[in-house]
Amino acid sequence: MKKLALSIILLFFAHSLSAQVFRKFSNEFLNLGVGADAFGMGKAVVASTKGINAGYWNPAGLINIEGTEASLMHASYFQGIANYDFAAYATPINRKSTIAFYALRFGVDDILNTTDLIDNQGNIDFNRISLFSATDYAFNMAYAKKLNKKGLSIGFNAKVIRRIIGKFANAWGFGMDFGLQYKSEKYDFGLMVRDATSTFNAWTINQTEFDKISAAIPGQNQELPQTLELSVPKIQLGFARQFVFNYDFSLLAEADMNIRFKRTNDLISTSFISMSPALGFELKFQDLAFLRAGVTNFQRSKNFDGSKSTVLEPNIGVGFLIKGIQIDYALSNIGGASGTLFSNVFSVKLDLSKYR
Repeated sequence: MKKLALSIILLFFAHSLSAQVFRKFSNEFLNLGVGADAFGMGKAVVASTKGINAGYWNPAGLINIEGTEASLMHASYFQGIANYDFAAYATPINRKSTIAFYALRFGVDDILNTTDLIDNQGNIDFNRISLFSATDYAFNMAYAKKLNKKGLSIGFNAKVIRRIIGKFANAWGFGMDFGLQYKSEKYDFGLMVRDATSTFNAWTINQTEFDKISAAIPGQNQELPQTLELSVPKIQLGFARQFVFNYDFSLLAEADMNIRFKRTNDLISTSFISMSPALGFELKFQDLAFLRAGVTNFQRSKNFDGSKSTVLEPNIGVGFLIKGIQIDYALSNIGGASGTLFSNVFSVKLDLSKYR
C-alpha cells in the first residue's frame, strides 16, 4: 500500500496548493485530537477539559491544573501506515495562570520514491528507488488565565508548524487558537476557536524534483503550485454536566457542536457554514477507573444506489488513575459507522507534583 503513497501525496499536494490561498482543508493533522481520554468521549470535551491536554482542546481549561503535569500519546492510523505522536508539559505560573508546551508529529515513513526508477534511456533500475517520509510537526505554547468573574477563564494557543515531504517540498507556518470556559455549580460551557488568526503556511518547492513529475500525467501538474495557504477558522461549542450518583460513581456528559465555514458532508451543511454534533460520556469510579463512550463526525453519505444515509464515528475507551499516573486507551472508528479503519490510541498523563 505504501507503493501508492508517493503518487497519492504528490497529487494531493499539487492539487491543494493550486487552489485559492484560503484552503478548505489545511493542516488537517492538527484536527485529529490528543489524549485517549478525549478520543474515548468522541472528542466532545471542549467544555469539560481541565488537565494538561486542555491546551489542545481548550487552553482556558489549563487553569484547573494544580501542579506540574506531563503527557504522552501514540496512535497508529490506516493500519499502521501513519503514526501520530504527542508530548506535553504544563505547570502553573501562579494561582491565576498556567503555561504549557506541546509537540505533535504525524508522519508516513518509508515511502517508495520511484521518480528515478526509469532512466533517460527507458531502462528500469530498481536500485534507483529510494525512501522518504511525509511528516507534519507542530510546536505549541498555550497560556490560560483565570478572570475576576468566578468560574470564567480564557486561554490561547500559539503554534509553529513544520511540514516536510521528503526532498520534494517543505513549509513553515504559524497561527493561534483562542479558548474560553465558564463553570457554574451545575453546568460547564466551553468555546474554542481554532485558527482564530487563520494559520499561515509558506511552502518551498524543490524545482528540480518538481520537474521530474510535472509531465508525468499529460495536461496535469504542468505549473508550479502556489506556495502560500491560509486555514479557515473553525469553532467548537460545548456544554457539559456532572451527575453524581453516590460517593463511588459519577457521570460526565457533554454535547458539542463543531462549526466549519465551508460546505462539507456534515449533518447540517450550507454554502457558508457546516455543523456536526458530538456527544461524549465518562463514567467515573472514585477517581480511579473510567469508562468512556462517544459519537462524533456525523456525515451525510451518498450510497451507490443514489440514496442518502447518515454515518457517524463511534468511540469507546477506558482509563485508570493510580498515584498520579493516568493511563488511557481508546478505540476509534475513523472510517465512520460503515468503515473498518479502527485506530488504537494510547496515552499517559503524569502528575509530577506527586513525586517531588
